[in-house]
Amino acid sequence: MNTKYIDLIDQSFYFPQEDFKLENNQLEFHDINLMELVEKYGAPLKFSYLPKISDNINRAKTWFADAIAKHNYKGTYNYCYCTKSSHFKHVLDEALKNDIHIETSSAFDINIVNKLKDNGKIGNDTYVICNGFKRDQYIDNIADLVNGGHQNCIPIIDNYEEINLLTESIKGDFRIGIRIASEEEPKFEFYTSRLGIGYKNIVPFYEDQIKNNDQVELKMLHFFINTGIRDNAYYWNELNKCLKVYIRLKKICPTLDSLNIGGGFPIKNSLAFDYDYAYMVDEIINQIKITCDEAEVPVPNIFTEFGSFTVGESGGAIYEVLYQKQQNDREKWNMINSSFITTLPDTWAISKRFIMLPINRWDDEYERVLLGGLTCDSDDYYNSEQHSNAIYLPRYKKDKPLYIGFFNTGAYQETIGGYGGLQHCLIPQPKHILIDRDENGNLTTRIFNEQQKAEQLLKILGYEYN
Repeated sequence: MNTKYIDLIDQSFYFPQEDFKLENNQLEFHDINLMELVEKYGAPLKFSYLPKISDNINRAKTWFADAIAKHNYKGTYNYCYCTKSSHFKHVLDEALKNDIHIETSSAFDINIVNKLKDNGKIGNDTYVICNGFKRDQYIDNIADLVNGGHQNCIPIIDNYEEINLLTESIKGDFRIGIRIASEEEPKFEFYTSRLGIGYKNIVPFYEDQIKNNDQVELKMLHFFINTGIRDNAYYWNELNKCLKVYIRLKKICPTLDSLNIGGGFPIKNSLAFDYDYAYMVDEIINQIKITCDEAEVPVPNIFTEFGSFTVGESGGAIYEVLYQKQQNDREKWNMINSSFITTLPDTWAISKRFIMLPINRWDDEYERVLLGGLTCDSDDYYNSEQHSNAIYLPRYKKDKPLYIGFFNTGAYQETIGGYGGLQHCLIPQPKHILIDRDENGNLTTRIFNEQQKAEQLLKILGYEYN
């Protein structure tokens, strides 16, 4: 009878996989011995495996290069990193090793851009694509960047007032893009995105505010679907509508030469994850070329703004199961030594699924459990696993510690969780480890941030702590 945890995985998925394998009954992630990591640094801990960032960037670049060559596409491809996914210096330093560009979302992003320029990480030839609703500080920071000579800073117009605000603050000529307010899927609570300008209003907006403004050059049309790049009728229909707007604009605006298709590549959230990235890129390039050729307009240069895809699969979190509570005949609660609300807030806020696997004891018998966090909050639990919302783990034994890992958690969780700040119920933020490889390919680890201490939290709260 197959009752071991490894048996469950073997009969449910193809295993081992490129990023996961077993060694001596213990889980390895990208050849990282996770139990050694726990033994060295303890748990709970969060980690960032930096080489995965470069790996994903170069995978995407290859897919686009192949599609462009295959279809004899005359435009260029520019990979931008969406900084809001993770603003950390170690993330930007790794990403910028790969000849990429930057997409920003708010005023302080420009402060990061300035730091990167000061450190020689980017130059004036780096595209800085400025998205988001712009007021006051954001406008001023964009203007300072452009006035300082960064002509490849392209603010993406989100509403009708931003042209005038930018024109008042920027001294010379500057380039802009316009964001399309895409129509959302029928299941959404709203019909049209709050971001950008509606399809039918873009050409009139150009003719009214941009065409005769000698200071402004329209360079880019920006298109993004909230649900991401997916092979369904909804996505292809919205892309087609976007291309029709691009063609109408291109025929009256010669300076328009770029189409930004935003982000939206999914990341692996299950051992059963299946997504044909190369096919999607190929078909996007193909559809753009066919549509432009039929309209007899030049194809646009392509920009993307991948955030989660860039950094998501580099991150992980490891917890120890502290205790098991048998609450009734059916429910066993495995209590972890941290909180899901604070360390993986998307599991609580949007029921997001991450890959969850035990780190050790794969040869032990398994049982069905629920996972609970340390806070006194009924929502501090995780049950969004791939087994029909059930979680199976090696059987809890008080004398045999069990460690579990959540993987591909590198996007958004730290900033949404309030990195370095207050945490719900004052559960401390765990230790954060950076994992890299040296010039010989050997793994290196270092502590980026220690676990929060009471002094830090009390200082934020205004208490004097001695």
